[in-house]
Amino acid sequence: MDELTREHDEVVRLISHLRPAREDGDVARMAQIVREITTVLDPHTRVEEYGLFPAMAVDFHEQIAALEAEHRRIEAVLAEAADGATSSDPTWSDRLIEAMALLRDHILKEQDGGFPAALANLSTEEWEAVEAVRVKAGGALSRPAT
Repeated sequence: MDELTREHDEVVRLISHLRPAREDGDVARMAQIVREITTVLDPHTRVEEYGLFPAMAVDFHEQIAALEAEHRRIEAVLAEAADGATSSDPTWSDRLIEAMALLRDHILKEQDGGFPAALANLSTEEWEAVEAVRVKAGGALSRPAT
């Protein structure tokens, strides 16, 4: 859970750099920031969707389905930075800012609702399964020394 939270913190930090880049009209910088966000989010999302969410879906089906739908909406806009569509689409920066607002709200839902619910409801075996997914997915952030 700590690693998921640290990844959220890093994503929020990166999002904070988008608005100044947009104000400068620096679409290339925005696309670079998005690629950095994606580097953090890709393994993070795998851990949630293949580890945490399946364990929670029985008790929280509607909430998990909504979170997964938000993942798809956010990923669609982020993917455009990877395929180079950003420079030719004048609406991308507006759509990106909207998607990042959704992402910030999404993170709050997970931090304030999903993660506490997981801590209260998941068994040791379910947490071990989440950690197994983490090991396979890896992570963009280095783990703190213990």
